[in-house]
Amino acid sequence: MSPDTLRVLVVDDEPRITQALQTSLNARGYEVRSADDGESALAVFRQWQPQLVITDLSMPDMGGIALCRAIRSCSDIPIIIISVRGQEVAKVQALESGADDYVTKPFGTDELVARMRAVLRRISASSVRTEALESGDFRVDLLAHKVEIQGKEIYLTPKEFDLLTFLLRNAGTVLTHKNVLTAVWGRTYADQPDAVYVLVRQLRKKIEPNPAAPKYLKTEPWIGYRFEPGK
Repeated sequence: MSPDTLRVLVVDDEPRITQALQTSLNARGYEVRSADDGESALAVFRQWQPQLVITDLSMPDMGGIALCRAIRSCSDIPIIIISVRGQEVAKVQALESGADDYVTKPFGTDELVARMRAVLRRISASSVRTEALESGDFRVDLLAHKVEIQGKEIYLTPKEFDLLTFLLRNAGTVLTHKNVLTAVWGRTYADQPDAVYVLVRQLRKKIEPNPAAPKYLKTEPWIGYRFEPGK
C-alpha cells in the first residue's frame, strides 16, 4: 500500500502531538485526520474509514483501550498505541484489546513511520496468499483470514491470527520466545518477551478447551512453546 493512498487517524488529547504528527505524516505523503478522544475518533473512523489508527492510551472520556476494543469489534485495520514509559500495564491491556504495536513516548517520527510500514507489510503479506493451512483440528483460510477449529469458526485479532499461522507452519517444533517475537513482531521486538506472554494468553483463551491446561499451545519451560494441532 503506497503512502499517498493511506488514510491515517491520529488520536491524542495533546494538540502539540496531533499537530506534529499530522505535519510530519502529511510531509511523507499520508492523508491524516485527528481526534482528541476516543468518542471523537470513533465518529471520524465511521465516517472517514481510515486504513490505520495511531492512538494514545490516556485520554478523557473514552481512552485508547476502549477505542481499540470498539474498532476491533468491527474492523481488522492496524492499530498502533503511543504511550509513556510508565504505562506498562496499560500497554499489556492494549495488546490484549487488539492493538498491533506500540511506540513509547517520546519517539521520533522516523521510528513511528517504520512501525507503520512494518505493520502494513505483515498484513499485506498475509492477505495476498490464497492457500489454506490445514493441520489436525485447525483450518486457516489465509486469504479470508478465517480460522476454524473442528469445523467451528472463531474470531482472532490480526496479531492472534499471525501467531496461530506461525505456530501451524511450525507445528511440533519447539519455538523460543525470540523465534515468536521475530516472526510476529519483527526483529525490533526480540528483547521484549512480555508481548509474547500477552498474545499467547489471549490466543489460548480462544482456541483451548481449557486454557489452564493447554491441549494445543504448550509451554516448554524456560524455552518457549510447542504447538500440537491435534489429530
